[in-house]
Amino acid sequence: MAEALSEHSADVIVVGAGPAGSATAYHLAKAGLDVLLLEKTAFPREKVCGDGLTPRATKQLIAMGIDISEEAGWLRNKGLRIIAGGNRLQLDWPELASFPDYGLVRKRDDFDEQLARNAQKAGARLYERCNVGAPITDESGRITGVHAKLGEEKTPVTFHAPLVVAADGNSTRLSLAMGLHRREDRPMGVAVRTYFTSPRHDGDYLESWLELWDRRGPGEDRLLPGYGWIFGMGDGTSNVGLGVLNTSSSFKELDWREVLKAWCASMPDEWGYTPDNMTIPSRGAALPMAFNRQPHYTKGLLLVGDAGGLVNPFNGEGIAYAMESGAIAADVVVQAHGRRTAHLRELTLQRYPKVLKDTYGGYYSLGRAFVKLIGNPKIMKLATERGLTHPMLMKFTLKLLANLTDPTHGDAMDRAINGLTKVAPRA
Repeated sequence: MAEALSEHSADVIVVGAGPAGSATAYHLAKAGLDVLLLEKTAFPREKVCGDGLTPRATKQLIAMGIDISEEAGWLRNKGLRIIAGGNRLQLDWPELASFPDYGLVRKRDDFDEQLARNAQKAGARLYERCNVGAPITDESGRITGVHAKLGEEKTPVTFHAPLVVAADGNSTRLSLAMGLHRREDRPMGVAVRTYFTSPRHDGDYLESWLELWDRRGPGEDRLLPGYGWIFGMGDGTSNVGLGVLNTSSSFKELDWREVLKAWCASMPDEWGYTPDNMTIPSRGAALPMAFNRQPHYTKGLLLVGDAGGLVNPFNGEGIAYAMESGAIAADVVVQAHGRRTAHLRELTLQRYPKVLKDTYGGYYSLGRAFVKLIGNPKIMKLATERGLTHPMLMKFTLKLLANLTDPTHGDAMDRAINGLTKVAPRA
């Protein structure tokens, strides 16, 4: 019995082995903590995503020691190609001291497994097909473990640890069970994507189309607040998808798969974005943005990635912030673990929400204002028609939307963006 208890006990339990959970587990294990990483499915497994990684995400992969060479199957990209209002502008990722000057492309089923195996290699104990249910709490309501069903037989198991990390995505049943609900005043998005066999499978640039139309008939077309993307996968296929914000009056009433289908139908025939060339059905997922679930630490539970609503409201990017928040959470937990008393450990853990707000709060507040602005079709139309005719303005916009600035060695654009994020509320 003692052996079974040890096998199912650890310093920290991480629920969910997506980018946020695997990054958290990796950094905790590297620091010498005993970590259980619980994943409800088995690898490889599918996730809805654009598969395009910005330099921000690339930096985290480098920090985790992942082999991101082309020989290891990673496709590199030089920047972003933006298309709108009949204009086309190609922008390279900025050259910065803080981030690499290239992004990457990798399918999510393979990407997530690489991160999970990397955490395992660092010492984390990974349980696949482990469906976590209700939290285990003490008399004060503090989480001390989780109930789960393990394997194809769904064997009931309990796991115990003094700290638990919720990395279980937007649905985050664990957070809900601990009384943490979504904030309705924060933006939400939806992403829908599919894959096509296509000659456009190995481009050097991620492609972003800033015009998505709700075509209802003559005189009823509406420009939607969002964008379409095309990412060559380097394997004979293109990832084609769209992301739309809930600031549109059409958000709840539209069938986003149909919007994607109509958008693809408007593409040149030679690109091959036709139903016959579709390799899998289109799928959708929610994008929880701008700290839409708080607090990020309470009663022994830390939230990372989508569970804490860390998706960037400017561009819908989630993977970079998932991995970054995992690294931040791990650092706080490691420091707390080294404190001598329960009071000092708790004091250290309560820093986590403050560190997140210091890191992202001002930027996300700007993003919430941006989301409200582009929810107005007139402003969205003006931005797409006029913006691309000003390359310097678009370079500034790229840095702002992708959150790529140098904090100390940057240029005037960096200083302007950093200044704005410092004065914006950190809510």
